[in-house]
Amino acid sequence: MIKDLTELVEAGIISDETANKILEFYQHKKDQSKNKLNIAFGILGALLVGLGIIMIVAHNWDDLSRGVKTCFAFIPLIIGQGFCGYALFKKPGNITWREASSTFLFFAIGSSISLVGQIYNMHGNLSLFLLTWMVLGLPIIYVMRSSLVSQLYLCGITYYAAETCYWSYPNHESYLYWLLLIAALPHYYSISKNNPDSNFTHYHHWLVPLSLTITLGTIAYQTEELIFVAYMSLYSLFSIIGHLDYFKNQKIRNNGYLILGALGTISILFVLSYDWYWEQLRTKNISIHQILGSVEFIATLIISIIALGLLYMEKRNKTMRDINPFEITFVLFILLFILGFVSYISVLLVNILILIIGVITIRNGSKMGHLGVLNFGLLIIMVLIGCKFVDLNLDFVTKGILFILLGVGFFITNYLMLKKRKSHESK
Repeated sequence: MIKDLTELVEAGIISDETANKILEFYQHKKDQSKNKLNIAFGILGALLVGLGIIMIVAHNWDDLSRGVKTCFAFIPLIIGQGFCGYALFKKPGNITWREASSTFLFFAIGSSISLVGQIYNMHGNLSLFLLTWMVLGLPIIYVMRSSLVSQLYLCGITYYAAETCYWSYPNHESYLYWLLLIAALPHYYSISKNNPDSNFTHYHHWLVPLSLTITLGTIAYQTEELIFVAYMSLYSLFSIIGHLDYFKNQKIRNNGYLILGALGTISILFVLSYDWYWEQLRTKNISIHQILGSVEFIATLIISIIALGLLYMEKRNKTMRDINPFEITFVLFILLFILGFVSYISVLLVNILILIIGVITIRNGSKMGHLGVLNFGLLIIMVLIGCKFVDLNLDFVTKGILFILLGVGFFITNYLMLKKRKSHESK
């Protein structure tokens, strides 16, 4: 590398200043790679040390007195706090020390809570344990500025919500989850603004929408039919966020909002492309007062207002062609939901909507020259046609021929796209 740059400078192809800038660029990339490796090894080392201490103590646990057991229960906590104090005051700029010590302390909190509860036979359940652990672990995120603990915290509160509501339904509610989530958002905003290209930030772009997707269903209780509308609004909100200018230069794989928004929207539409949901909506006796007073309606209203507001702010100076179909699907679906109370046509309109989304996605993929987007649109149409052909009373030969034609169309479209891309590259 250095030899090549020297030759280029001697040949007069580049200047000394340019050569120095190239060296600095690659040196910076090399330092970043080393830093990521050090962080990974530091975190792994902290986890292994913590597991080693637990295994050693567990081996002799039955032979220890209650007082000794209590001391051992707090030892990991004290060690973790010591490491965090050292990292905070002696190594404030060292990410490896900060993340490793924070991770150790976070797990030490959970270990101490569980050990003390076991030693003194304290009654409780998994939900209470997770809630206590997450509340005590929350300050670590801000004191240590730890993004890894933030990720663990998001996983923990999601598990808490699922344990509290899904697996104890209908005896408990998990409204505390939303307060816990709001408490973690300032850190998420901070790293998104200050470190947009960090892997920690990319992981948050997946964890936050995944957590919301998993836990939104916990509010379903009185009028479960409305939860589909709430989810449709949520996925459209994800799509709007995923198309913000902030994500314009990001790789699609780092944009969890965009991917989950599209997959979630199309999944719900496929589920509701059959008559079972709409028949239940028409036959179930749901009063307008019951709908307006339900938690599902309030959640749907809040999410829809946020989605509409953000959509207006981002698209007010753009044309309709610049709006992705996944961003406005929730508006159309709300209208279909209202229509579904009185008419059988909603199920037909849902199938038409899926077809339109597939066609527009293919067009967008062709316009962008992106095979992934193009194939996603093709897949939508193929699955739609395939599902409907399975329901038709046709013989296997006819169905087989139809699927072969779909497959041929799939390959031809990809071939034409690749040919078009090569012709553009050659110009």
